[in-house]
Amino acid sequence: MSSGILGTGTSALLAFQRALSTVSHNVANAATPGYTRERVELQARPGQSAMLSIGQGVDVKQLTRLADGLVFARQNDSAGELGRLDQLSQLASRMDGLMSDSATSLVTPWSSFFNAAKGVVADPASVPARNQLLASSDQIATRFRTLDAQMAKMDDDVNRSMTSKIGDANRLAGEIADLNRNIISAGGNVSSDLLDARDQRVRDLSKLVGANTVIQDDGSMNVFTAGGQPLVLGVRASNMTTMADPYQPNRLQLALNTPTGAMRLPEGTVSGELGGQMEFRSRVLDPMRAELGRMATAFAQSANAIQNQGIDYNGNPGADLFAISAPQVAAHAANTGSAAVTAALDDVGALTGQNLVLRFDGSNWGAMRADTGEAVAMTGTGTLADPFKVGGMAISVGGSAAAGDRFLLTPTAGSAGNLQVAIHDSTGIAAAGPLTSKPDTGNLGDAKVASSAITDGSLFSSFTGASLDFIDATHYTIDGNGPYTYTPGAAISNGGWTLTLQGTPVAGDSFTLGRTPPRSSDNSNARQLASLDSKRVLDGATTDLTTGMTRMASRAGGEANHAQMTLDAQQAIDDQVNAERESLSGVNLDEEAADMMRYQQAYQAAAQVIATADTMFQTLLSVVRR
Repeated sequence: MSSGILGTGTSALLAFQRALSTVSHNVANAATPGYTRERVELQARPGQSAMLSIGQGVDVKQLTRLADGLVFARQNDSAGELGRLDQLSQLASRMDGLMSDSATSLVTPWSSFFNAAKGVVADPASVPARNQLLASSDQIATRFRTLDAQMAKMDDDVNRSMTSKIGDANRLAGEIADLNRNIISAGGNVSSDLLDARDQRVRDLSKLVGANTVIQDDGSMNVFTAGGQPLVLGVRASNMTTMADPYQPNRLQLALNTPTGAMRLPEGTVSGELGGQMEFRSRVLDPMRAELGRMATAFAQSANAIQNQGIDYNGNPGADLFAISAPQVAAHAANTGSAAVTAALDDVGALTGQNLVLRFDGSNWGAMRADTGEAVAMTGTGTLADPFKVGGMAISVGGSAAAGDRFLLTPTAGSAGNLQVAIHDSTGIAAAGPLTSKPDTGNLGDAKVASSAITDGSLFSSFTGASLDFIDATHYTIDGNGPYTYTPGAAISNGGWTLTLQGTPVAGDSFTLGRTPPRSSDNSNARQLASLDSKRVLDGATTDLTTGMTRMASRAGGEANHAQMTLDAQQAIDDQVNAERESLSGVNLDEEAADMMRYQQAYQAAAQVIATADTMFQTLLSVVRR
């Protein structure tokens, strides 16, 4: 009987010793990231004979790892989304700060330029006023270039960060494969700590690229990207890498090394921080840089058009105030033909800034959006005489294209980085209108010249004067040539110049036209420049430049706010998922302390049982000795 009691006490002592060790292990790892709480499951040891109704003690049935596969999967999903949104929010906020901060935005130089233009309107012959306008022109050009350079730096930063994070992801994938190997080798005796280490690395990997997992029969875990590309298969890990953009070699794309070479991972197939960086580049950075270039192009071209319509302080037709680059064309690295594509700005009002891909299918050329692949209609045949017209660009194709050849058309992205002031002498500012007009003293109508402009500088260079005579209210002659039909409100054009009348002419009315002389105090052309900010030149001449600027800054702010709101919502979801895990798998020190006291008391009781059995045995021996 004492031997039975001794066996029972010994089994209890060993079982509660294991339980105390487990509790101690839990307490020791209470602050260990990713640790999963363990629990000892006990079972009664049955009697060895059917005649015995009393059990023979207790056994440790198993050591249970308190984990839930569904919660683990939700944690991975949440970690991937949180990583993606965190990167998107950080980078979008950086863009918003760039576009809204008074020290870096366009607001101050934009206002300074138009204030300086109004200064020339007030005193067209003032050299200080002209110098101020030229200085303000340089300031706004510099600000456009600075903003574009900052956006280009963001692109470079994304490249560098992608390279760093890819290294981290490859390291984690390799460690997961090594842990899979150890888990397979352990067979049925897998340490819970090995599983915890693997799960923690999977969560870290998910934060970087997003991860879906599948447990195999041998205990290994396969890991895939959100798009289904394998990162870890058993004991083999795939390495991610970068590859050059086929159109822009300086821009890196995410890829996966395969036996057949690097395979590009498109946006949407990867989540996590890398996915957030790729999304920022396509959703925020590229559109903002293109829009910045569109605004710079529209501003420069419109200012140049006004300059070209007027006469400068020396009496010459106005030259361009700004210089800006033409739309860029990049051939795909895999092109096999010899075609050469050139692009030029055609219509500022039709300019969208959207990058396009021009593709030859073997018979015809077609255009599509670079981001979505959506087909875009274009006109023309692609020759110099009849270029393709699409997205505000005129495109001509030379050479011989092969089927499948593609070209990336970048209408405005990067254009702001090339904006320069083209004149360096303030006398070159064309503040005056090109024509002087003197109505005949015998005119009976109330018509007068309201405005004039140069339409062709080379033709106007030989203009010295003209006589405009009305035969009746709807017909006129110029220097006796004509008659020409006049429509009230319509322009009258001839010899590189054009003018519009205010009022109604009658038969016999006459106007003597002359060329504006040097050092004129006329400000008619400067008035147009000063009001350029409110001129509708964008979106098919429906949006003015100031509204366009405001929308651009608002878009940056909207993207940043949306990203932050989405991040906050995802953070709440992540907190909830982590709370669920902690409620099941986390170490509760109060609970562990209670278990430790319970097991300690049980251990002491088991020791007392053994001591009692020993006393009984010693008593029995003493009886036998007598």
